[in-house]
Amino acid sequence: MQSLFLYRLRIFSIIEGISTLILFFIAMPLKYMADIPMAVTVAGSIHGALFIGLFVLYVIAIQKLRIPLWLFGAGVLGAILPFGPFIVDIWLKKFEKQASDSKE
Repeated sequence: MQSLFLYRLRIFSIIEGISTLILFFIAMPLKYMADIPMAVTVAGSIHGALFIGLFVLYVIAIQKLRIPLWLFGAGVLGAILPFGPFIVDIWLKKFEKQASDSKE
């Protein structure tokens, strides 16, 4: 059950990371170079909702999976930075491996 939650957290994190890249590298250039501000409005709203959802999932992961606080902080900070969730995903995989090794 815990590994399923961690898997879903990782997938959600990657989706949120993709939304960050879309916002920074597609929507913002459309706004400032092509004068299409609606792109940032739409992409920003979606990214904001995904960010809040990811934050909530990390809070639940502290309680449910007992992830370390540094991993929580890295996950939230990584969600703000481009490519951050992809780096944090490596750490989540290591945490998953350590958790499964300790149960054996």
